[in-house]
Amino acid sequence: MNTTIAEDENDAVLVAPTNFSMVEDCIYRSSFPQPCNFPFLQTLNLRSIIYLCPEPYPQQNLDFLQSHNIQLFQFGIEGKTDLSVSTGNDTIMKALKVLIDVRNHPVLIHCNRGKHRTGCIVGCLRKFQNWCLTCVLEEYQQFAGPKSRTTDLKFIETFDTISLRQCLYSIIYKYQGYASMKPRLMYKDDNLQKPQLASA
Repeated sequence: MNTTIAEDENDAVLVAPTNFSMVEDCIYRSSFPQPCNFPFLQTLNLRSIIYLCPEPYPQQNLDFLQSHNIQLFQFGIEGKTDLSVSTGNDTIMKALKVLIDVRNHPVLIHCNRGKHRTGCIVGCLRKFQNWCLTCVLEEYQQFAGPKSRTTDLKFIETFDTISLRQCLYSIIYKYQGYASMKPRLMYKDDNLQKPQLASA
Protein backbone atom coordinates (compact mmCIF):
# COMPACT_ATOMS: atom_id res chain seq x y z
CA MET A 1 0.00 0.00 0.00
CA ASN A 2 2.86 2.37 0.76
CA THR A 3 4.32 1.58 -2.66
CA THR A 4 1.02 2.52 -4.28
CA ILE A 5 0.96 5.83 -2.44
CA ALA A 6 4.50 6.58 -3.56
CA GLU A 7 3.63 5.73 -7.14
CA ASP A 8 0.57 7.98 -6.99
CA GLU A 9 2.71 10.85 -5.71
CA ASN A 10 5.26 10.33 -8.48
CA ASP A 11 2.51 10.30 -11.10
CA ALA A 12 0.92 13.51 -9.77
CA VAL A 13 0.42 16.19 -12.39
CA LEU A 14 2.53 19.29 -11.76
CA VAL A 15 0.46 22.46 -12.07
CA ALA A 16 2.22 25.70 -12.99
CA PRO A 17 0.83 29.05 -11.81
CA THR A 18 -1.30 30.96 -14.30
CA ASN A 19 0.71 33.03 -16.78
CA PHE A 20 3.87 31.06 -15.96
CA SER A 21 6.70 31.46 -18.44
CA MET A 22 10.49 31.40 -18.60
CA VAL A 23 11.81 34.91 -19.19
CA GLU A 24 15.45 33.94 -19.45
CA ASP A 25 17.67 31.17 -18.12
CA CYS A 26 16.88 30.98 -14.39
CA ILE A 27 14.35 33.85 -14.54
CA TYR A 28 10.64 33.01 -14.45
CA ARG A 29 7.37 34.93 -14.25
CA SER A 30 3.85 34.00 -13.18
CA SER A 31 0.70 34.97 -11.33
CA PHE A 32 0.45 34.53 -7.56
CA PRO A 33 1.42 30.90 -6.76
CA GLN A 34 -1.24 28.83 -5.03
CA PRO A 35 -0.56 25.79 -2.80
CA CYS A 36 -1.43 23.50 -5.71
CA ASN A 37 1.53 25.04 -7.57
CA PHE A 38 4.10 24.30 -4.86
CA PRO A 39 5.20 20.90 -6.27
CA PHE A 40 5.81 22.56 -9.64
CA LEU A 41 7.82 25.38 -8.06
CA GLN A 42 10.01 22.79 -6.35
CA THR A 43 11.19 21.62 -9.77
CA LEU A 44 12.56 25.09 -10.51
CA ASN A 45 15.00 24.97 -7.56
CA LEU A 46 14.25 28.61 -6.83
CA ARG A 47 16.64 30.65 -4.77
CA SER A 48 14.40 33.71 -4.51
CA ILE A 49 11.02 35.23 -5.32
CA ILE A 50 10.34 38.85 -6.26
CA TYR A 51 6.84 39.76 -5.08
CA LEU A 52 5.38 42.99 -6.46
CA CYS A 53 2.24 43.46 -4.35
CA PRO A 54 1.87 45.45 -1.08
CA GLU A 55 -0.27 42.83 0.66
CA PRO A 56 1.42 40.52 3.21
CA TYR A 57 2.60 37.21 1.82
CA PRO A 58 0.28 34.36 2.93
CA GLN A 59 1.63 32.25 5.78
CA GLN A 60 1.25 29.05 3.77
CA ASN A 61 3.45 30.51 1.04
CA LEU A 62 5.97 31.76 3.60
CA ASP A 63 6.15 28.29 5.11
CA PHE A 64 6.85 26.82 1.66
CA LEU A 65 9.62 29.36 1.04
CA GLN A 66 11.19 28.69 4.42
CA SER A 67 11.11 24.93 3.99
CA HIS A 68 12.91 25.23 0.65
CA ASN A 69 15.33 28.01 1.63
CA ILE A 70 13.83 30.49 -0.84
CA GLN A 71 14.37 34.18 -0.11
CA LEU A 72 11.49 36.62 -0.54
CA PHE A 73 12.02 40.14 -1.90
CA GLN A 74 8.86 42.22 -1.61
CA PHE A 75 8.38 45.46 -3.52
CA GLY A 76 4.89 46.73 -2.76
CA ILE A 77 3.33 48.30 -5.85
CA GLU A 78 -0.37 49.07 -5.70
CA GLY A 79 -2.47 47.78 -8.57
CA LYS A 80 -3.13 50.35 -11.32
CA THR A 81 -0.24 52.47 -10.06
CA ASP A 82 1.18 54.95 -12.55
CA LEU A 83 4.77 53.76 -12.48
CA SER A 84 6.02 56.94 -14.12
CA VAL A 85 5.77 58.78 -10.78
CA SER A 86 9.02 58.92 -8.85
CA THR A 87 8.06 56.39 -6.16
CA GLY A 88 6.92 53.83 -8.75
CA ASN A 89 10.05 54.27 -10.83
CA ASP A 90 12.31 53.96 -7.77
CA THR A 91 10.57 50.73 -6.73
CA ILE A 92 10.98 49.25 -10.21
CA MET A 93 14.68 50.14 -10.16
CA LYS A 94 15.16 48.40 -6.80
CA ALA A 95 13.38 45.29 -8.04
CA LEU A 96 15.45 45.20 -11.22
CA LYS A 97 18.68 45.37 -9.24
CA VAL A 98 17.63 42.26 -7.32
CA LEU A 99 16.43 40.59 -10.52
CA ILE A 100 19.68 40.79 -12.46
CA ASP A 101 21.92 39.76 -9.57
CA VAL A 102 22.65 36.13 -10.46
CA ARG A 103 23.22 35.32 -6.80
CA ASN A 104 19.43 35.45 -6.51
CA HIS A 105 18.87 33.02 -9.40
CA PRO A 106 16.85 30.98 -10.12
CA VAL A 107 14.22 33.64 -9.43
CA LEU A 108 10.47 33.91 -9.91
CA ILE A 109 8.80 37.30 -10.45
CA HIS A 110 5.12 37.60 -9.68
CA CYS A 111 2.36 39.99 -8.74
CA ASN A 112 -1.29 39.00 -8.49
CA ARG A 113 -2.20 37.95 -12.02
CA GLY A 114 1.25 38.10 -13.58
CA LYS A 115 0.17 40.66 -16.14
CA HIS A 116 0.76 44.34 -15.39
CA ARG A 117 3.30 44.83 -12.61
CA THR A 118 5.21 41.73 -13.62
CA GLY A 119 4.93 42.76 -17.27
CA CYS A 120 6.46 46.16 -16.51
CA ILE A 121 9.43 44.60 -14.72
CA VAL A 122 10.04 42.20 -17.60
CA GLY A 123 9.59 45.01 -20.12
CA CYS A 124 12.26 47.11 -18.40
CA LEU A 125 14.56 44.08 -18.28
CA ARG A 126 14.07 43.58 -22.03
CA LYS A 127 15.03 47.19 -22.72
CA PHE A 128 18.10 46.68 -20.55
CA GLN A 129 18.87 43.65 -22.75
CA ASN A 130 18.60 45.90 -25.83
CA TRP A 131 15.44 44.32 -27.23
CA CYS A 132 13.73 46.42 -29.88
CA LEU A 133 10.81 48.38 -28.43
CA THR A 134 8.24 46.70 -30.67
CA CYS A 135 9.15 43.25 -29.32
CA VAL A 136 9.18 44.52 -25.73
CA LEU A 137 5.67 45.94 -25.99
CA GLU A 138 4.37 42.89 -27.86
CA GLU A 139 5.56 40.64 -25.04
CA TYR A 140 3.80 42.83 -22.47
CA GLN A 141 0.57 42.74 -24.47
CA GLN A 142 0.81 38.98 -24.93
CA PHE A 143 0.47 38.47 -21.18
CA ALA A 144 -1.81 41.43 -20.42
CA GLY A 145 -4.24 40.56 -23.20
CA PRO A 146 -7.28 42.83 -23.59
CA LYS A 147 -6.49 44.41 -20.20
CA SER A 148 -3.29 45.97 -21.50
CA ARG A 149 -2.74 49.38 -19.87
CA THR A 150 -1.58 52.38 -21.86
CA THR A 151 0.13 53.79 -18.75
CA ASP A 152 2.23 50.62 -18.46
CA LEU A 153 3.15 50.73 -22.15
CA LYS A 154 4.15 54.37 -21.84
CA PHE A 155 6.24 53.63 -18.75
CA ILE A 156 8.10 50.82 -20.49
CA GLU A 157 8.62 52.95 -23.59
CA THR A 158 10.11 55.85 -21.62
CA PHE A 159 12.04 53.78 -19.08
CA ASP A 160 15.58 55.12 -18.83
CA THR A 161 18.02 52.24 -19.14
CA ILE A 162 20.96 54.63 -18.81
CA SER A 163 19.99 55.47 -15.24
CA LEU A 164 19.63 51.75 -14.52
CA ARG A 165 23.16 51.12 -15.76
CA GLN A 166 24.44 53.97 -13.62
CA CYS A 167 22.56 52.61 -10.62
CA LEU A 168 24.05 49.18 -11.23
CA TYR A 169 27.66 50.27 -11.78
CA SER A 170 28.80 47.27 -9.74
CA ILE A 171 27.27 44.83 -12.24
CA ILE A 172 29.26 43.47 -15.18
CA TYR A 173 28.63 40.93 -17.92
CA LYS A 174 30.37 37.62 -17.44
CA TYR A 175 30.20 34.42 -19.49
CA GLN A 176 29.35 31.16 -17.80
CA GLY A 177 31.88 29.08 -19.70
CA TYR A 178 30.56 25.53 -19.94
CA ALA A 179 26.92 26.61 -19.83
CA SER A 180 24.95 28.38 -22.55
CA MET A 181 27.75 30.84 -23.42
CA LYS A 182 25.22 33.63 -23.01
CA PRO A 183 26.24 36.81 -21.16
CA ARG A 184 25.19 36.79 -17.52
CA LEU A 185 25.21 39.56 -14.98
CA MET A 186 27.35 39.31 -11.89
CA TYR A 187 28.66 41.62 -9.18
CA LYS A 188 32.26 42.72 -9.46
CA ASP A 189 32.65 42.10 -5.75
CA ASP A 190 31.54 38.53 -5.14
CA ASN A 191 32.08 39.06 -1.42
CA LEU A 192 29.22 41.54 -1.11
CA GLN A 193 26.66 40.47 1.44
CA LYS A 194 23.61 38.84 -0.10
CA PRO A 195 20.59 41.18 0.00
CA GLN A 196 18.11 40.54 2.77
CA LEU A 197 14.33 40.74 2.54
CA ALA A 198 13.53 43.93 0.67
CA SER A 199 10.37 45.93 0.92
CA ALA A 200 9.37 49.14 -0.73
